Amino acid sequence: MSCDEERMSVDEIVEAISSEDDHLQLLGTESARKMVIGESTASIDLLIGHDMVPTFVGFLQKNEHPMLQFEAAWVLVNIASGTSDQTRCVIENNAVPHLAKLLQSGFIDLADQAVCALANIASDGAASRDIIIQHNVIENIMPLTNRRSPITILRSIAWLMSNLCSHQNPPPPLDEVKTFVPVLSKLMLSHDAQVLTEACCTLYCILERDHSMIQVLIDLGSVPHLAQLIQKFEPSIVTPALRIVGIIVAASDEQTEVVIASGALPWIRILLYHYKAEIVEDAAAVINTITARSQQRIQAAIQAEVFDGVREVLKKGNLRAKEQAAWAVTNAMSFGTPEQIIEQLIDRFMILKPYLNLLSADDTGILKAVLTGLCNLFVLIEKLGLTESFSEVVIEMGGLDKLESLLMHDSMVVYKKAKTIIYDYIIIPTATF
Repeated sequence: MSCDEERMSVDEIVEAISSEDDHLQLLGTESARKMVIGESTASIDLLIGHDMVPTFVGFLQKNEHPMLQFEAAWVLVNIASGTSDQTRCVIENNAVPHLAKLLQSGFIDLADQAVCALANIASDGAASRDIIIQHNVIENIMPLTNRRSPITILRSIAWLMSNLCSHQNPPPPLDEVKTFVPVLSKLMLSHDAQVLTEACCTLYCILERDHSMIQVLIDLGSVPHLAQLIQKFEPSIVTPALRIVGIIVAASDEQTEVVIASGALPWIRILLYHYKAEIVEDAAAVINTITARSQQRIQAAIQAEVFDGVREVLKKGNLRAKEQAAWAVTNAMSFGTPEQIIEQLIDRFMILKPYLNLLSADDTGILKAVLTGLCNLFVLIEKLGLTESFSEVVIEMGGLDKLESLLMHDSMVVYKKAKTIIYDYIIIPTATF
């Protein structure tokens, strides 16, 4: 048997790993790993067909030989990356509890291989995922998420967490999901783009499914980290981080206040100018939610100069972004104080002109948003005794012409609101000769 050659035959591998010699076991396991790495599933079937998997699982338990453990774990990583039947072979040979124990190894490369093997197993489906959860994997993972851990293992952990959450039929038990959030929160402290992307995407999926996890995240002190992440350049990080913020602000008033207190608003304002349309849409949606029914939050948006960005979205955004921005203005028009509306939105941020221009939009949702805001604005203007002068401004900006064109609109809601504004509020100057 030419055990020292780079590659062994299958029979030589079986003989080597079955020997009592530690060196031969290591050489045989290395050869098995080389046989299956990057190869077809047929090579994996050869190992399984020669009943090698139980031996490799046994090698995981040889704590006195960490390199043998490492090579055995690496082989199992590749077997578990194959078909469902091949992954099931790893599970049925009781590899999961031994891989879970190796997460506590002081040999960090060995722990990394164990994470990768578990990640491959978790990707196979909900049943495989639940087996991993049952073996306290999350508890053993947590110590590995500190900032001193190598980027490689943090990436592997992020991948594992993503796979644990990816199967939703059925979804993982909520009690278990609650233990995922602290791990993901720690991963969000990383400076690696791949880790941050995986962690934020996974966390977004968790929060989208169950809003009770929002408070868990807040209690961990993670919202300020989210505020930092939306400052990143990479859209792959900004997008899920911003959507997490969107879920939080759509929850309770108290949870929305946490986002505002984190200093996120100035950065969300900057995202309203982002080159990626989807990020502008999401940022506008967050502002829409924040400004709803709260003068205090409207004031926070004003102080962060958010309406500068909103104005630009009204002018240049795509339809979805414009609709979200329009509703943000409508919220302010409907719930703001007279000072916030007149002195800030209209005089300081010059919102009225681009807002009125949206009356020409070929989108019923946008029209409803703007018409609702204008109705509420005219109610306020009437109370202040400024109807005549404000009507002149609206007419000069072309608002009356646009409103009159809406009297022919297919939507009855649009027609009625436009008619109400024209005939109940706007004072048309009498022609003089």
